[in-house]
Amino acid sequence: MTMSGEINLVTSAKTLSSALPDLLVEAHRIAATVASGWHGRRQAGPGETFWQFRPFSAGEAVTRIDWRKSARDDSLHVREREWESAHTIWLWPDLSASMDFRSALSTVTKRDRTVVLTLAIADLLSRGGERIGLPGILTPTPDRKAAERVANALALMATSDAMPDGGPIRRFQDVILIGDFLDPLEPLSQRLGIIAASGVRGHLLQVLDPAEETFPFSGRTEFRDPETGQRITSSRAERWGLAYRARLAAHRDGIRQLADRFGWSFLAHHTDRPATEPLLALHARLSATGNASAKLSAFSAPKAGGQS
Repeated sequence: MTMSGEINLVTSAKTLSSALPDLLVEAHRIAATVASGWHGRRQAGPGETFWQFRPFSAGEAVTRIDWRKSARDDSLHVREREWESAHTIWLWPDLSASMDFRSALSTVTKRDRTVVLTLAIADLLSRGGERIGLPGILTPTPDRKAAERVANALALMATSDAMPDGGPIRRFQDVILIGDFLDPLEPLSQRLGIIAASGVRGHLLQVLDPAEETFPFSGRTEFRDPETGQRITSSRAERWGLAYRARLAAHRDGIRQLADRFGWSFLAHHTDRPATEPLLALHARLSATGNASAKLSAFSAPKAGGQS
């Protein structure tokens, strides 16, 4: 790593660490607005949530009879509870340099929104008793303070690759990947393929600045790649708009096809929109199926790092 790279890493670590307390508060607030209790498995079993009434069978313990229901129907009924079990869910936020971008069309960087969504998801799912972990960083455990544990881990990470190592992720577990997913499709496909090969259920949550979707630039504009530092200048940036949006559409279709190929879900979110929207959409689909295998669909955009 070069001296410049070391300085940027330290700066990024300090910036993220200083922002985490406020981001954690925001995450708790967002999670509270969509919290809806435990993730039921939609079948009878041990748990606290009512599932259904069924007729009493001879030989069962009398203590299982629901006497109020039985008195109304003149027959004996048993009150069954819904089976609830902890599920392992891995979270991975992309904290690479490309995420530290904010245009004039948004009030937050992609990195800060990604952190807030990661912490809010951890908070929301841990309320349902799920085991939350970060691949290679944080071992999954059922903990009602999972958001705090994740925040502490992120403070030590400072930065992360766009994709995690698939090592600790196992079949029938779930992984929620949050980032811009704006790398070229071929390496993106390879990295996702490694994770998908484990049999995990995957969910891609793409976070984009609205400028990366609309390309609102005009006149003389310098664009800088945040990963490499490479710069390119256009004397009339508006001339690039049509070609950019065509590449945007192609990249969007490519990501959707990757998600479909792996049987994964895909959701896109713009930082000028409320953070509750993607969290509510994801949680609703997880709750609707009783596990983390629901399908999501939305659109995505190719990479843009410009700033006028």
